Amino acid sequence: MDFKYDIIVIGAGHAGCEAATAAANMGSKTLLITMDMNKIGQMSCNPAVGGIAKGQIVREIDALGGHMGIVTDRSAIQFRMLNRSKGPAMWSPRSQSDRQQFIHEWIKTVSNTENLFIWQDTVTELVIENGEITGVKSALGIHFNAKCVVLTAGTFLGGLMHFGKTQLVGGRISEPSSFGITGQLKNLGFITDRMKTGTPCRIDGRSINFAKMTEQKGDIDFHKFSFMEEAKRELKQMSCWITNTNQTTHDKLREGLDDSPLYNGQIKSIGPRYCPSIETKIVTFADKNSHQLFLEPEGVDSQEYYLNGFSSSLPLRVQIDAIQTIVGLENAQLFRPGYAIEYDFFDPTQLKHSLETKRIKNLFFAGQVNGTTGYEEAGGQGLIAGINAHINAHGGNEFTLGRNEAYIGVLIDDLVTKGVDEPYRMFTSRAEYRLLLRQDDADMRLTERGYAIGLASKNRHDQLLDKKEKQKVLTDFLKNTSIKPNDINDFLVSRDSSELKHGCKLSDLVLRPQLGIHDLATAIPSLQEKIEETGSKKEEIVEATEVLLKYEGYIEREKLIAEKLQRLEHINIFGRIDYATILSLSTEARQKLTRIAPETIGQASRIPGISPSDVNILLVMMGR
Repeated sequence: MDFKYDIIVIGAGHAGCEAATAAANMGSKTLLITMDMNKIGQMSCNPAVGGIAKGQIVREIDALGGHMGIVTDRSAIQFRMLNRSKGPAMWSPRSQSDRQQFIHEWIKTVSNTENLFIWQDTVTELVIENGEITGVKSALGIHFNAKCVVLTAGTFLGGLMHFGKTQLVGGRISEPSSFGITGQLKNLGFITDRMKTGTPCRIDGRSINFAKMTEQKGDIDFHKFSFMEEAKRELKQMSCWITNTNQTTHDKLREGLDDSPLYNGQIKSIGPRYCPSIETKIVTFADKNSHQLFLEPEGVDSQEYYLNGFSSSLPLRVQIDAIQTIVGLENAQLFRPGYAIEYDFFDPTQLKHSLETKRIKNLFFAGQVNGTTGYEEAGGQGLIAGINAHINAHGGNEFTLGRNEAYIGVLIDDLVTKGVDEPYRMFTSRAEYRLLLRQDDADMRLTERGYAIGLASKNRHDQLLDKKEKQKVLTDFLKNTSIKPNDINDFLVSRDSSELKHGCKLSDLVLRPQLGIHDLATAIPSLQEKIEETGSKKEEIVEATEVLLKYEGYIEREKLIAEKLQRLEHINIFGRIDYATILSLSTEARQKLTRIAPETIGQASRIPGISPSDVNILLVMMGR
């Protein structure tokens, strides 16, 4: 066996899988080291991918040439487009997955990726020489050499699980933790801390009375995650179910708070604000007597249900007593209790935008080790780390995404510029250019870039070019085809839309809130013919065209704003200013600029505590 590789990826979770396949697909000889080859791509928490802003990240991963979107579609048992009542900037895809099928699809993908090799073992030490990573050592005593290493250990670094007062060492239930790397990096000057997250219990579906709950079905339409035509949802589609806690539930939970690791001092690390445990909910929102819960199926052939909204680390008896007060769960039987987990993470301001560490050359961090939570955030980071590890190993320019280009760009810029004081989760509100970062046009934004670096395949690129051409033909037809009042007024009246007094272009009618392209096609045969000519992706093309027409003015205005602010991103200041000597900067600015060492003035302007006057001083220093 050859122990020399271009790139080694530590951990086969969502970040590790994307990092390893990206590097290998770009041509690097890559080794993926995992503790358990049967758990590749394991969904540690809920059996779902996507959601508000997270779904956009998955579509971006797919557009660049990553795999999460394809794997999700092939394992999907329910798909929903969230926020359809709001504008298209807020639409977010979400999919329930068959947990075992998700793993199976990832194993199939990883095992059949050229240049990618797998080794089952635990990494205990990084090999660093003269400030540069050169390989890793494993628990089996093997020394693997590499030009670059990507660390994606998730919750396994120093993982400690809490079941009430019972503590078990592990990175996931029934799986061991990893020790050694955190201490080694801490000794090298890395800033590290502990974070906490949690997961709900799993309930036996045979003990659930679904008749007492509200059924939540999925969407049956053309939407999916991957832009590739060959990625399809083929599994049986299943429903989720909605129920609620009640005052009795809360009373039972309060009785157990003295034994809660969150409130008895057992857990001291930072927990998530936006996905709180049920015990945190009843304390923080003491005036609420009910919280909504979702029962989510784990798979087509499984009786396992995930109780979304009921994350807890309370003792088992308290969890059972409280759950059995909930409507439909009176006779609930548990497969396993909920638990909390504490783990090591590294301050992400120690990273460049490429996700390479500033302190150790060719060492990259991705996923929860950077203080994030969520499969999607991990996958996006893994993809960027894998791309840049390949570039570092073979030469080329650093690959990064701007805040105006992708949610992945927003995610990474937030991490490396602002750091984290709780597990980071992506929201649409974090993106100032969210109208430019819609889920429907991720391929238009990013596939060309993925193809240019050798990640997106020719097939994917060809599909994009075909879509672009057909979308342009449809758009031109709408903008150049006129309609007379006599030919459309009866239809407009039937749709509660005002009649025309003069002829107009079809695109003018699309701008009306009551009308869509498909609506108009029912009254205009030539438009229906033009839609049919777009082929198998006609629904996707019609929707994207309609969004661009209806929001064209807003999109163009946001582009202009982004272009103005983007100028600051081109003024490079990394290593060019000794901030400690610039006394005209505030003390806070000097300290933060020195610690974070921003790469551009644009990044410096986003550091919390850096004022506009500080930015002006930096511009003067750079002769601007």
